[in-house]
Order: sequence, then structure tokens, then C-alpha cells
Amino acid sequence: MNELLIGIDIGGTSVKLGIIERNGNIYKKWEIPTNIENAGRAIVDDIWLSIDETLSDIEIDSSAIAGIGVGAPGFIETETGFVYEAVNIGWKNFDLANQLQQKSGMKVFVENDANTAVLGENWTGAGKQARNLIAITLGTGVGGGIIANGSILNGENGMAGELGHIVVEEDGYPCNCGKRGCLETITSATGIVRQAMEKITEFPDSVLAAAYNKNQAISSKEVFELANEGDSLSISIVKHTADVLGRIIANMGVIINPSKVLIGGGVSRAGDQLIGEIRTSFAKYALPRVVEACEITEAQLGNDAGIIGGAFLVLDKMDLV
Repeated sequence: MNELLIGIDIGGTSVKLGIIERNGNIYKKWEIPTNIENAGRAIVDDIWLSIDETLSDIEIDSSAIAGIGVGAPGFIETETGFVYEAVNIGWKNFDLANQLQQKSGMKVFVENDANTAVLGENWTGAGKQARNLIAITLGTGVGGGIIANGSILNGENGMAGELGHIVVEEDGYPCNCGKRGCLETITSATGIVRQAMEKITEFPDSVLAAAYNKNQAISSKEVFELANEGDSLSISIVKHTADVLGRIIANMGVIINPSKVLIGGGVSRAGDQLIGEIRTSFAKYALPRVVEACEITEAQLGNDAGIIGGAFLVLDKMDLV
């Protein structure tokens, strides 16, 4: 029996790879740079070369691998593993699954990277195999993944779970997607910095402005640190960010009715300070029965969620769960 799985998480700067055991434990993990030159055409070659070399180095025959699960950015047709567009790495109409399958001789399955992350978290992380779950990743942007009735929610053409592009502010700040006022423009690390810069402009003699003036820059991490130290402007940014996010989770609560909402990504490392405020906001806006059923908590797996989720994708698609 094939006892090992390969999980791959393709990002804009690096590709994370892992050999995963059938129980979800990581046997080996590593990463390689993402070569986005020439519209990312070398990425598949780089991935397979790295896998082949690693299997040889640790003396594992490819016959021991049940399959490969890939989390990739962009708009993906999950049935075929076809990537319609992945802006960050240059892919457009890219037949990812077939290309990697031809090179490896293994079964290959592809999902959106946010979805593989939620699969990983739900398998061995904070999700604890919930049947109804929302995962939100707060990083440079805002990603999302939804499990409904035990299955990933993809929608008609793969756009379900794109939570970062829920419009939360009419005529708000421009978003990279081309719309204005998306959730991403407020609750991402970039959005938090933008809020801070607006406060600094408005209050040039503030503690926040003084922190900015030291390096002519401010980060979301610094905003949370200042809030923790009692700075009123930073506290107001954290509260506004959490209020917007809590309201969105409350609205989704009457659609998905989740037992868990997982908050991950770099911004989530603010920990209880942010998540506590999100819980307060969620309780304020949500129906009481939705609140009763739902726990909001921090994701656990960090950067390993994608490779573990990729491995689970293989088990799921091959009915090996």
C-alpha cells in the first residue's frame, strides 16, 4: 500500500513541499524558490526535479507515493487542475495537473491554495475535522476557505470562499481586484498599515507618528505592539479591523453556520489581542444561536497547513480517507 503522500504549496516567492504520512505527520519538508520568470514556465520542472532528487536522497521509491496534492494561487478548475489565472506567478490558462502528472507519473490533484490550507488545518490542526468551518488568512491580502457539510466549497467556477473581496465599505479604498472597499483593504497587513498612515497624517504628533518617523515606515506588527502598550490610535485601528471582520463572520454565520472559524496568517500572530476583539464583534452582530455553535480561534499549522492540506487532498480525491 502507498503509505506516503506529497503535498505542495505554491507561493509567489517560494514553493513549499512535504512528504506526508497517511496520519498527517510530516516525514520531510523543504522549500525551493518560485521562478516566476518567463510567466512561471519553469515552476513545474523545478518542482519535479526537487521531488525526484529528494526521494532519491532519502531512498524512497516513487511507488511508495500514493499521489501529489497541490495548492496553487489563482482561479482553478478543481476537477481538472487547470489554472485559469494566477497573477502572482504569471500563469494564464496553465494545465498544472496534467503537466506535473506527465513528469511524475503520479496522480496529481490541484486546489486553490487557501482551500488546501483549510483542508490541512481541519485534518491535523485547529479545525479538528469540523464539518462546517470557515478559515480566514490575514496576510498581505486576505484569503479564505470554507468547508460546508464536510466538503470544500468551490462554487460554480471556483470563486467560493474569496472572502477578501467581500465589499465592506462603499466607495472605499481601491483593491487589487479592481473594486473598491473590499475586506482586504481593511483587515490585511497592508490594510492595517494604510489605516495607520491615515491616522499619522491626521495626528502628526501622536505616538503612532513618532514610531513611523523612526524608520519612515510602520508595520502591522508595530501597530499591534503599540496597541498592547496602550496607544489609543493603535487601539482604535485594532478595534476597527476586528469590528469589520467580526461583522463579516456574523453575516457568513447565517449562511454557513460554522462550528469553527480559524484565523491564520501573519496578522493573526497578534493572538488574543485581535481574536478577542473579533469574538466581541462577532457576538455583537451575529444571531445568538449562530454564536452558540461557533468557536473563533487561531489557526495552528502556520506555513505547514498548505502541504498537509495538499496531502489530504490526495486522500480525499482517491477516497482513501
